[in-house]
Amino acid sequence: MSPRDRALLLVTGLLAAYQITFGIDQMCITSICAYTVAFGILLVSSLLLIILGFEVLESPIVVILATILPLSLSFGLVWQYFPAGRDLYFGFALAGLLAIIITRLLPMFGKISTVVLALVHGVSGLVITILPLVLVIQGSMPAGFVLLSLGGALIGVGGLLLSFLRLGKPILSRQQILTLLPVLLLLMTAAYVGGFAFT
Repeated sequence: MSPRDRALLLVTGLLAAYQITFGIDQMCITSICAYTVAFGILLVSSLLLIILGFEVLESPIVVILATILPLSLSFGLVWQYFPAGRDLYFGFALAGLLAIIITRLLPMFGKISTVVLALVHGVSGLVITILPLVLVIQGSMPAGFVLLSLGGALIGVGGLLLSFLRLGKPILSRQQILTLLPVLLLLMTAAYVGGFAFT
């Protein structure tokens, strides 16, 4: 990992810490908990990458933790802005997390674990991308809230790049993906912090 990558990850971690500390005060308690978990995992993930390098991405525990980030963030958004979908999305989030834990920790599942991971990441990324956009189009939220959609698109791209790499069918080379990852994480975090500033 290059010094540039470490610097980008450090700024990512600092933005996540800022969001936990100052950026989510005026929300309902369930959403605050979900957002705190999401940004806390982003902070810890950034620090783990700085300390242990990209090799930490191969750990099943890190993959499970990284899955909680989009699930938790999307759950907070659904809970706060789409009350009619709370129960259904809670069921999806719980089932998706359990499926990832089981398929990651038991080696018999092989590539199925990557497919499950891509599905859960894909759905939660779509929720993060589409829900804020719909709220802005409806006039329920200010235009800047759409930055959350940008963050959702970026997390989706990062998750899919890593999933295809794990499946052995990478869209880009491993080195290109690892070069892009710190940039994607920083841009995603900045978009989330910016989007939440409009709530």
